[in-house]
Amino acid sequence: MNISKSDIYQHLDRGDGICKYFNEITKLCNIYETRPVICNIDGAYKNFFCNYISIEEYYQLNYDSCNELKRQFERDKLKK
Repeated sequence: MNISKSDIYQHLDRGDGICKYFNEITKLCNIYETRPVICNIDGAYKNFFCNYISIEEYYQLNYDSCNELKRQFERDKLKK
C-alpha cells in the first residue's frame, strides 16, 4: 500500500508512500482528532464513495487494506 498511488490521498504522502501525519514511534496519526474527512471512514464513504460501492463492501475493503498494511509492516520489520 502506498498513498502516493491514490489520487485522493497523494497530497498526504511524505515522499515515501506513507502519510506525513503517521507517527513512526506511536504508530498513530498525529492529527487524528482534526484529520481530513477523507481519513474518516464514515465521512469518506458519505462524501466520496456512497454512489459507487455499498457500505458493507467499503468496510470490507478498509478492513482488508488495514490487515495488508499490518502484514507489510511486519515483513518490513523482519527485513531490518
